[in-house]
Amino acid sequence: MREAFVRNIVFGVEDGLVSTVGLISGIAVAGVPRATILLTGAVLIFVEAFSMGVGSLLSEHEGLEYEARKEIPIKKSRKDGIIMFISYFMAGIVPLAPYAIWGVNPAIWVSVVASLILLFLLGIAAGRAAHIPVFKQGMQMLVLGGAAILLGVIVGKVMRFK
Repeated sequence: MREAFVRNIVFGVEDGLVSTVGLISGIAVAGVPRATILLTGAVLIFVEAFSMGVGSLLSEHEGLEYEARKEIPIKKSRKDGIIMFISYFMAGIVPLAPYAIWGVNPAIWVSVVASLILLFLLGIAAGRAAHIPVFKQGMQMLVLGGAAILLGVIVGKVMRFK
């Protein structure tokens, strides 16, 4: 399996989950209406998926040129950008979907718990791909991603304007 492929999937899924759930949970605990949460989450997912895809395209391209010490057509990195875009986008939908189904209070819990479970499973999959201890990788992803989610909730609680 190509290193860039794994890197882009892990980074895209992790960031799609953590950024989205951190932002929308922080906004939700601040007491904004459900429609605002859905709009904010949708804008975040589209903008960040595109931004992360472009960032991956450019950074992977620069990495290839650095390794080769010569100019390489950017289309060689196109797949990396697409993988990042899709990974971020699909993962970002997971924490947002509960807000489309349930009210804000149950949606917060479902969103956070689902995201934490997926972070743990992502860590396991990454550990398996790297041939390293899977439980340790799962816990590492869970704890570090969970800390970022917690930060979003804390900022939302502290900064609410009510």
